[in-house]
Amino acid sequence: MSLEAEVLTLAQGGRAVVHGVSLTLQPGEVAAILGPNGAGKSTLLRALAGLHAPEQGEVRLNGARLDRMRGRDRARELGYLPQAATVHWPLPVERVVALGRLPHLGPWQRLGSADAYAVDRALAATGVEALRDRPVTQLSGGERARVLLARVLAGEPSTLLADEPVAGLDPYHQVHFMELVRDYARAGRTVALVLHDLNLAARFCDRLFLMDEGALAAQGTAREVLDPRHLGDVFGIRAVYGEQDGEPYVVPWGRSS
Repeated sequence: MSLEAEVLTLAQGGRAVVHGVSLTLQPGEVAAILGPNGAGKSTLLRALAGLHAPEQGEVRLNGARLDRMRGRDRARELGYLPQAATVHWPLPVERVVALGRLPHLGPWQRLGSADAYAVDRALAATGVEALRDRPVTQLSGGERARVLLARVLAGEPSTLLADEPVAGLDPYHQVHFMELVRDYARAGRTVALVLHDLNLAARFCDRLFLMDEGALAAQGTAREVLDPRHLGDVFGIRAVYGEQDGEPYVVPWGRSS
C-alpha cells in the first residue's frame, strides 16, 4: 500500500517542527528519512504512523485518510518501531513477539496456527529464535532491538515504519537488518526508516528524503540526494564517495565549515 503525506505541518510543545512536507512512500521501496538532529524526522514518522495529529495537511494510506480509519485496521496495516523502545516486564521473548499479532485477534481470542507461524517466521528472520524462552529484560540492547523488530514483523504489516532501528546494533546486525527490510519491501510492502547512517541509506534505500529545519531539502535517489552540495548545506560536512560491487557508498569525512 502507498502511504502519502500532503502538506503536513506538525507541532511539538506548541511549536511547529515540520512545515508543509509532502511525500509519497511506494510499495516495493525502502525509503530513508535523513537530516540533522532536530530536523523533525521522528515527528514526521509518528505522523505517518497515525500517532501524531497534524496541525495542517493529511496522511493517506492507499488513498484512505489515516485519521478516519479504525484503530484496529490501521494497526494491521502499519507497523511502527519507535526509537529506543523499551520493555518493562520480564516476559519471554516469544510472548513479546506474539504481541505483534494482537491487531489480528478478537477480544479474548487465543493465538491460532497462522499466528504461531507468523511469530516463528519473525523470530527466525531476526535471528532471535534461540532466545525465545529468555526474559526480554535480560537481553543486551542489540538483542532487545531485534526482538522488538520481530514483534513488528509478526504483525505482517503492509507498511513498516522504524525510527533509527540500527542505532543499537553492531555492524553485522546493522547490515542484516537492512537486508531484511529490503527483502520485506521487495515482497510488495512499503518501508520507511529514519536513519543517521548515510552509507546504509546510500546502499540499501531506493528513495531518500532529506529534511532540514522541518522542511524537505531534497528527495530522490541516493546519488541525487547525497551529493556534496546537499551534504554541505544541510549537515555541514564533506564526504568520500565510491562504489563497491555495483552499490554506492558515502562516508562522512570532515566538516565543511
